[in-house]
Amino acid sequence: MTALASIVEIQQHIGRIVSVSRFFRTPAFPPGSGPDFVNAAVLVATAMRPSEVLAALHDIEGAFGRVRETRWGARTLDLDLLIFGDAVVPDRETYLAWKDLPPERQRAAAPDQLILPHPRLQDRAFVLIPLAEIAPHLTHPVTGRTVAEMADALPQAEKTAICPL
Repeated sequence: MTALASIVEIQQHIGRIVSVSRFFRTPAFPPGSGPDFVNAAVLVATAMRPSEVLAALHDIEGAFGRVRETRWGARTLDLDLLIFGDAVVPDRETYLAWKDLPPERQRAAAPDQLILPHPRLQDRAFVLIPLAEIAPHLTHPVTGRTVAEMADALPQAEKTAICPL
């Protein structure tokens, strides 16, 4: 119910819902960190700036009991801003630095500012499978690859672990 209720909150506080994927059962991330998650993708039309959208998403998470204590820790709700049209925020160089961050640093390092598109968008089946359902032709503003192309490039084992509910 939390996932569905959060979509209602997005509609009320951020903008018009254009499309919603099915809900998917996905392995916890990082692997072994807890029970399976429920993931979905939502496409929203908004007049807000990216920083305002992120602040509203954090407010919604807080309303559902999310407390940010540890990076990638257990959470009641996790709402991510993945992509915002063609925006690259704050700039291409910063985006590339976070995208190319070595895996061992990703667990400890967290940006102190919004980075768009999400630096791990292209790496995560639990993001791309739901997103491909509603926006397969959406193009990554840095790589030029579509969501469908990024999803197709993922290892098959990662994709098959994502199950519609």
